[in-house]
Amino acid sequence: MTATLNPYAVAPAAMKAWMAASTHIEAGLEPSLVELVKIRASQINQCANCLNMHTSDARAAGETEQRLHLLAAWREAPVYTPRERAALGWTDALTRLSEGADLAAARAALEAEFTPEEQVKLTLMINVINGWNRLAVGFHLWYETGKAATVAAAAQSPAPAAQPALV
Repeated sequence: MTATLNPYAVAPAAMKAWMAASTHIEAGLEPSLVELVKIRASQINQCANCLNMHTSDARAAGETEQRLHLLAAWREAPVYTPRERAALGWTDALTRLSEGADLAAARAALEAEFTPEEQVKLTLMINVINGWNRLAVGFHLWYETGKAATVAAAAQSPAPAAQPALV
């Protein structure tokens, strides 16, 4: 599938701001938790680009193949902590709002495991990954595995030549 446009090339200032917000929101949350949430939302949204990128990033950060493979069935798998389960439940609930998710139960689990500040950061992060999923699916974006750092660097660079290549 070929990208319909390169958002970094056509709206560099907007993409730089979006990337900066994405990075700032994640600060203070465990990197492993951040990647699990990004992968889970990307599974729900069927975003191949983000699944490719974030499973690669998770592996590079030490995540196990078992936990990555079981993420689609996280409720049944005994390999996730209560904190991770709360984050994944909140991710599912917010990503599937139109499906009538049980927000009260998901919020109760969230409140038991996360501080109020962490709850806000996690909620914003879920919104951000859902936005990235929609951008990637909508424009058929595809970055080869290992390009996450290139994408991040491109968002910080004003030079058009530094923009990531899309496949």
